[in-house]
Amino acid sequence: MAQRAQPIVGTTGIAAGGFVVVAVLLSFLGIGLRAEVGRGIGPAEWAAIRFTLLQAALSALISVACAIPLARALARRRFMGRGVLITLLGAPFILPVIVAVLGLLTVFGRTGWVNTAFEAIGLPTLSIYGLHGVVLAHVFFNLPLATRLLLQGWQSIPAERFRLAAQLNLPPRMVCRTLEMPLLVQVVPGAAALIFVICLTSFAVALTLGGGPRATTIELAIYQAFRFDFDLARAALLSFIQLFLAGSAALVALWVIPNIPLSAGLDRAVRRWDARGGLQSAIDACVIALGSAFLLLPLFAITLAGVQGLPQMPIGVWKTAGNSLGVAMLSIALLLAIALPMAGWISTRRAGGAEAIGLIGLSASPLMIGTGWFILINPIADPVPLALPVTALINALMALPFALRILVPPMRDVLTTYDRLSRSLGLNGWPAWRWLVLPRLRAQIGFTAGLTGALSVGDLGVIALFADPDRATLPLQMYRLMGAYRTEAAAGAALLLLVMALALFWIFDKAGRWHAEA
Repeated sequence: MAQRAQPIVGTTGIAAGGFVVVAVLLSFLGIGLRAEVGRGIGPAEWAAIRFTLLQAALSALISVACAIPLARALARRRFMGRGVLITLLGAPFILPVIVAVLGLLTVFGRTGWVNTAFEAIGLPTLSIYGLHGVVLAHVFFNLPLATRLLLQGWQSIPAERFRLAAQLNLPPRMVCRTLEMPLLVQVVPGAAALIFVICLTSFAVALTLGGGPRATTIELAIYQAFRFDFDLARAALLSFIQLFLAGSAALVALWVIPNIPLSAGLDRAVRRWDARGGLQSAIDACVIALGSAFLLLPLFAITLAGVQGLPQMPIGVWKTAGNSLGVAMLSIALLLAIALPMAGWISTRRAGGAEAIGLIGLSASPLMIGTGWFILINPIADPVPLALPVTALINALMALPFALRILVPPMRDVLTTYDRLSRSLGLNGWPAWRWLVLPRLRAQIGFTAGLTGALSVGDLGVIALFADPDRATLPLQMYRLMGAYRTEAAAGAALLLLVMALALFWIFDKAGRWHAEA
């Protein structure tokens, strides 16, 4: 039925997909114009490639390794506040990167809580800069993602299997071998591959905690070549390298990411009959406590330091906060204008290539696209006044893969269910969107808008290439305060940024679900 739903969707989906392709191809064109064919990859480029691959591999490995016992403990145990804790596991995903970095510095930095405690008991202190800090920050962001993926997998195991294991009196070791290991073999490679791709294109973490010849990622090398040396040829070469690595990793990730449901049960609540008390209960409690502390302590540190730092903020912070809010709202509008028609296009099942277009955000980094556009714009006009709208558009393109994953399934259901009715009523074009599609996708649209707004308001990426002091966003202003060692003011800005990101997500998500149809 969905194959015939074209009158509802119209041609807007093709236009939206074409716009995305043109936007990315223009950036490729700009990079190609400045790339030097005879220029080889030098020692500095090879060092950046090695560090990028190393930190991404370590981040993925450690994130998944830590997520396995945490997800297993959450799957096995029921306790007060479990639902709230699982919900909070999604907080780092929408948390602005620069805010999380400041929280990690407060807890794990040279004068942070952990090192202060280590000095008090005579233990050597930890270094959060370089490879250690980059990996630590990536684990902070991606441990919740890996935990949620593994937890969904564990909850997909039918309750009848655990009931049968209990009837056979299988020991926990056999339950793990027969029920859990097959799940891990299926889910772990996809989770690790997805985290690896995300860490390949990470910029703000490397900018704040990396640096130096031995701790420079490809993204950071692009920024340094562009911002400090204005070597557009080197930036173009590094952009092509980044595209090749991230694109190849994204294809592998899409190939190995599994469908989580393994088999069908009788829709009974999953109860872990192997979750015994004693030592097992104590181990699970320790794992949950350590995981929760690792994820929640930086948030608590940001809140505590931010309250004290609010009076120290310069007046310019409020202006940059307004810029960030404007960029976020424009990103939401652009994202919905692109994602909704594309979701309808994909839902007709006539556009197999549309899904690949929507996944550009996983392979084409913001710095790469921004570099290409800057090269094209620079000979014609001053790129600096375009800093904020360009940032908004690139943020929308980066959020497109997540938006399509949220919107396509319900869109496909709507087009399938109401295809005949819409045809019989002659309902197509904008009336079909207004009366048929949009009211039934309100909850998903609100969630998508909130997620895009939260990600955009806290983004520290392409704005670092284009911005001047008059057009900075709040994350960039916060980074500048940190670089000037104005820690108290940076903490106040971090709290403001955190509140803005959470408020945008909550307001749009709540508005989407307000009186929405079930």
